[in-house]
Amino acid sequence: MKKSLLSAALFAAPIVTHAAGFALVEQSASGLGNAYAGAAASAEDASTIFFNPAGMTYIDGTQIVGALHIIKLSADFNNEGSVAGTGRPLGSEGGNAGSTAFVPNLYFKTSLTDALDFGLGINAPFGLKTEYDKNWIGRFQAIKSDLKTININPALAFKVNDQLSLGFGLNAMWIQAELTSAVNLVAAERSSKVKGDDWGLGYNFGAIYQVTEATRLGLAYRSKIDQHLKGDVKFSTSGGPTPNGDVTADVTLPETLSFSVFSQLNSSWDLLADATWTRWSRFRELAVYRESGALLTSTTENWDNTMRYSLGANYHYSDKLVLRAGIAYDEEAFGDQYRTARIPGNDRKWLSLGAGWKATDQTKLDIGYTHLFVSDIDIDDNQTTVFPSRGRVRGDYDGSVDVLSVQVTHNF
Repeated sequence: MKKSLLSAALFAAPIVTHAAGFALVEQSASGLGNAYAGAAASAEDASTIFFNPAGMTYIDGTQIVGALHIIKLSADFNNEGSVAGTGRPLGSEGGNAGSTAFVPNLYFKTSLTDALDFGLGINAPFGLKTEYDKNWIGRFQAIKSDLKTININPALAFKVNDQLSLGFGLNAMWIQAELTSAVNLVAAERSSKVKGDDWGLGYNFGAIYQVTEATRLGLAYRSKIDQHLKGDVKFSTSGGPTPNGDVTADVTLPETLSFSVFSQLNSSWDLLADATWTRWSRFRELAVYRESGALLTSTTENWDNTMRYSLGANYHYSDKLVLRAGIAYDEEAFGDQYRTARIPGNDRKWLSLGAGWKATDQTKLDIGYTHLFVSDIDIDDNQTTVFPSRGRVRGDYDGSVDVLSVQVTHNF
């Protein structure tokens, strides 16, 4: 029942991946316009609970923030010498493996004392969805890959003095994963679906230091979260050498460390910058085991740690209107050698624009738009040596991402 309510609260939306690995950086519309530059120092609104909880000390009174991100991802595979699984026809190129997703965030912040603030964030820090036609070339390696998360993040912030603020939060994260593919048997093909879920616990903390009246620095850390998924595997025909049954899989969602700068250059212009490190090297293998301990399936990942760099600016057109712009470079967590059909990503360049309009003394509206330019995506996942039945996926992808975000912020 709790999972159903949470899923309903977040629209149970399919989520696409377009940040490094399967991370989702879209946690506010106000930050999207700057490509999330300065996110750990700007303390624009209550969404700072995610980026740096110490920022709550810069927000007066009680505030609620609701945001919705519309993410459109395109990923079209072009075959260049793929090989079907043993004894099977090659199949199609799979259609568009991307989709359109709706990703919401919700934040609440209130002051407990002059120096102590409480906040609560509900968001989705990780997500993935790719889905190909069922008869496509790489069906024995992947058809559907769907990962959803819901994170509940209560936090406290304390203003130590006029220069230093500290914040700490706890994270309870629910994860659900579904993986489908075709199975190449001697007599025929059949389909398989692995699905499981789990709750995991982590924490986040941060600090903001006011260097001068116009400039502040932010440092924020989000911990890893170990997820031990339990679920089942189902085949389109039961019995035989691979029967239906219970399965388990372990996934570690990586920690991040961010350093941000926010500086008010004058009454009209702000400059923002950010560098974020993510420890994706924890993701070495995607393995699913039967309840007995027998290995059901395994894919080598061998991901690398990544950096994301962003730079942004705000122009205060008037007391009611702020215009935003930003750029970012986002490294992918893997190279050509370990790219798979489940996550066919690459390095990305962000170009972002946005605006914030103060509709009333209590209410502000934000909108942001980003286009991601994805570097050429080549793939050569040759599994014929170890698993001849899985074939070889060889070619390239045409990929792009567009994000449109809207947000309402209300002060009580």
